[in-house]
Amino acid sequence: MQADVRQVAEGVHLVHGSNTNWVILTEGDQVTLVDTGYPGDREQLLASLTAVGAAPEAVTAVLITHAHNDHIGSAEYLRAAYDIPVYLHEAEVPHARREFLHQVGVGQVLRNSWRPGVVPWALHAMRSGGTAHVPVTEPEPFPTAGPLDLPGRPVPVYTPGHTDGHSAFHLPQAGVVISGDALVTGHPTSRVQGPQLLPDMFHHERARAVASLDVLAGLDGDLLLPGHGPEHRGPVGETALQARERAL
Repeated sequence: MQADVRQVAEGVHLVHGSNTNWVILTEGDQVTLVDTGYPGDREQLLASLTAVGAAPEAVTAVLITHAHNDHIGSAEYLRAAYDIPVYLHEAEVPHARREFLHQVGVGQVLRNSWRPGVVPWALHAMRSGGTAHVPVTEPEPFPTAGPLDLPGRPVPVYTPGHTDGHSAFHLPQAGVVISGDALVTGHPTSRVQGPQLLPDMFHHERARAVASLDVLAGLDGDLLLPGHGPEHRGPVGETALQARERAL
């Protein structure tokens, strides 16, 4: 299956993989990659780089919103094969190394299997490597505070709750917020479309996830690029507050 690559702003490409998104930021002949999809999305990931005129060697860094398998699936492959650094929030670094795993478990999935969409999603996740052991052996914390010296000049924004070290990324000049799983616009297990939190079973600490929506509401921008679902155009602050209202 081909990845769906869409240029959503100058130098910003949103890629829809198999149930998970990643983002490619281009600047000249260099690239920043935000998230990497499932392990089974690797061919799509590499094809998406080709689609924007880049090779893996052009990737200056991989930024990870959080270390769930559907977001770090090819991070270790890129690090080991191409010597690309993999950056996360410092609280997420041990998660990426798999010193622990904050991810929805089989028991939680079974308890929620009666909900529409859960069984097909779970089967897809297993086929795509959602339960595989894919640690990043040498993840690194973000090297600086504020804008990172990378294509797109992304600014990490700490948004814990989905995991302890979840981070969104703000692109102030482009008016873009890459929200990862702190704020999504759809998911195979959700009955609604539009700005929302993921269903409760996916969050390590739901209360913190709800509180992080207030952090996102404070960011300037008019384009939201979520970890799941389509892009959402409109003031990001209003988008985050809409999700918060749905969560309460």
